[in-house]
Amino acid sequence: MSQAGDKQGQKRGQKQGQKQGQKQGKQHELAIATRADDYPQWYQDVIRFGELAEPAKVVKGCMVIKPHGYAVWEKIQRDLDGRFKDTGHKNAYFPLLVPMSFITKEAEHVEGFAPELAVVTQAGGAELEEPYAIRPTSETIIGHFFAKWIDSHRDLPLLINQWANVMRWELRTRMFLRTTEFLWQEGHTAHASHEEASAEVLRMLEIYGDFAEQVLAMPVIRGTKTATERFAGALDTTCIEAYMQDGKALQAGTSHDLGQNFGKAFDVKFQNEAGELEYVWQTSWGVSTRLIGGLVMTHSDDAGLVLPPLVAPIHVAIIPIFRTDEQKAQVLAAAERIKAALSEIDLSTPRARFRDFLEVVIDDRDLRPGAKFYDWERRGVPMRIELGPKDLEKGQVCLKMRVDTEAVSGKQFLPEAEFIASAQQRLLDYQAALLEQARARRAANTVTLDTWDEFLATFAGEDSKFAWCHWDGTTETETAIKDATKVTIRCIPLEGQGPAPEPGVCIFSGKPSKQRVLMAKAY
Repeated sequence: MSQAGDKQGQKRGQKQGQKQGQKQGKQHELAIATRADDYPQWYQDVIRFGELAEPAKVVKGCMVIKPHGYAVWEKIQRDLDGRFKDTGHKNAYFPLLVPMSFITKEAEHVEGFAPELAVVTQAGGAELEEPYAIRPTSETIIGHFFAKWIDSHRDLPLLINQWANVMRWELRTRMFLRTTEFLWQEGHTAHASHEEASAEVLRMLEIYGDFAEQVLAMPVIRGTKTATERFAGALDTTCIEAYMQDGKALQAGTSHDLGQNFGKAFDVKFQNEAGELEYVWQTSWGVSTRLIGGLVMTHSDDAGLVLPPLVAPIHVAIIPIFRTDEQKAQVLAAAERIKAALSEIDLSTPRARFRDFLEVVIDDRDLRPGAKFYDWERRGVPMRIELGPKDLEKGQVCLKMRVDTEAVSGKQFLPEAEFIASAQQRLLDYQAALLEQARARRAANTVTLDTWDEFLATFAGEDSKFAWCHWDGTTETETAIKDATKVTIRCIPLEGQGPAPEPGVCIFSGKPSKQRVLMAKAY
């Protein structure tokens, strides 16, 4: 072969190699990492391909919540808002900027939040007389206004909720789980007695727990935080803890007993029925867009996002299949008929303040059916309908649920009328099946440990499970376990939420223990 021919062959080989490399690169960009191979990357991929959010790289640590993701948040917000109003709470809104003098009034509060504060020192081209913290939470500024609004026991209880954004300057961020700015609700209440405030704390915790399980299909354990883990400035913090598929825990919501700490700091007094002045007893409680991260890691699989129907922005995707213009017209007409019938179906519960009619999409994009299947699967749509000329001839639809369950496994061919009549129940059954699958997954990965060697083996490397262990009740032991293994005490279970209290020996120190606590690595 001549030198010229050899060079041509080399160039041809280089071009073929470049094309193959580009093709493999594109395939890699389109692929979702598996949970087994790279769980953190899988999580990011599911969010990206599920069209939930993307990093706002021009703003450190923040994210852009995309329409599909924000629609999930709207459903969360709407359901919870109804529950709050059913229990007498009213919505209000307080300033985003909090005077630094407010933050420093409660000693534990400022110590807890100081590292996370973003502070405004200049505005309008001039130095401010007093800096403002961008709201990390609102106990302080709401305490200030409570002092103005409350005079008598007749003003109590005062039950307020706020839907807002907050900012906490996080060093390590992850979309939905921990970002510099996030969305949440924060409830703030004032009461005439500690008994009333304590009842409010548990009432709101139960609302969160019921919502997590019945709407998000995310099972949770209700419990009390240790002194080390409680909210800065609170007497007590209760929480709901959810199990994620990598074995880690996610604190999905908290409800705090603030005692009279903020009442004293902001001089929130009331005249009791005896005519005496005393400080109010306060609570605060909240959940955030972190719940969406919990949804992703509770239900999603290696194919992408999985959403429970009660928070899915789109319930049904109809995929028309045709070859000719005549078939197209016939299939699209049938798709519109099915969409109209499905859109009249209501998924809302009897107690709901709103109607939740099925959201149905007809995907008539100029794409191959397989690409459409792939797309809707990644976006977590619970129900997919394939509709072609043969289906019209037989008066049927081809149904595929996003996740196989005992009731629906693989594709099913159903008469159109039967499908429409059963669609509501199928979606509700699918909702229940996701909850049961999550419960089964948690049960299979929950252990009871009695020795330190068992503990070290369970939490070796990045491994984690839910572990019920005895603890001697000291901060020293809690800190030592965390430093040695990155494992934290997630909660001391409330009655019925874990093993019944029984005396034992601490997993680490060997000292006496009153009961087992829930331990895990956590987000």
